[in-house]
Amino acid sequence: MHALAVILDGPERLGLDRLALDAPGPADAVVEVAWSGISTGTERLLWSGRMPDFPGMGYPLVPGYESVGRVVEAGPESGRRPGETVFVPGARCFGPVRGLFGGAASHLVVEGARLLPIDAALGERGILLALAATAYHALAGAERGERHLVVGHGVLGRLLARLARLSGQDPVVWERDPARRGGEHGYPVLDPAADETGRYARITDASGDAGLLDGLIARLAPGGEVVLAGFYEAPLSFAFPPAFLREARLRVSAQWRPGDLDAVAGLVRAGALGLDGLISHRRPAAQAASAYRTALTDPACLKMVLDWRARS
Repeated sequence: MHALAVILDGPERLGLDRLALDAPGPADAVVEVAWSGISTGTERLLWSGRMPDFPGMGYPLVPGYESVGRVVEAGPESGRRPGETVFVPGARCFGPVRGLFGGAASHLVVEGARLLPIDAALGERGILLALAATAYHALAGAERGERHLVVGHGVLGRLLARLARLSGQDPVVWERDPARRGGEHGYPVLDPAADETGRYARITDASGDAGLLDGLIARLAPGGEVVLAGFYEAPLSFAFPPAFLREARLRVSAQWRPGDLDAVAGLVRAGALGLDGLISHRRPAAQAASAYRTALTDPACLKMVLDWRARS
């Protein structure tokens, strides 16, 4: 069995090729992918060659951890059935080619336990479940009524703000790019220089900018917490006295857990969490090279989706 896959051979060297898939076992399912998303965080660092040392890192590799497709084969121990629409959080099924994270391909072999069945009507928006779970994980411990600052109004920042509102918080978002501040969102989106609202009990950074930490600590309320929800290529540092005076807490929010994914899928299923208005660009998978360049270099691209339904 073979798949058409996105292959990153080195920094900014990306294309499509056919790869042999590992044979599925009794606990595996074969998924025919319809859509996959391009991450502007970790995948940008992989594409640019600036990814810090990371487990599984190395070229060539197949990127992608935001895929939606249909089960076409299901092993007797997989817990899945043919015809199900599923979210796929990546795969490792390409033999000697690394799967980091391995979801950007026309077909995938994945353990059935890792697949999340979703409503087929969700369509391409299903690829956003990974970022929604990331946001949900970052919000752990948030309290109702808390004044919450979200830094960055990309897709992760928007999902953080939407989930914060659902949990009864009062989010404000900082965004420097005027194009990302426009529109009605149900919460204020401000240029940081224009924010005169005081201090925040919680600040969640979704920008990945390693140089912001001192400025964020300066806006903390006493005993407040800064949550680092981005992926940072540069070392992080901060001046100790302001953090000391505020008894600031600093927390790193890592990868979502299966329970986070289940929770956001339930919110989406119930109609509580909307995923509309987050995908800005779409390209056929055959145009993967230009799609990745646009997604990772064009500030106007909020979220790029590759469409695998037209095979080539």
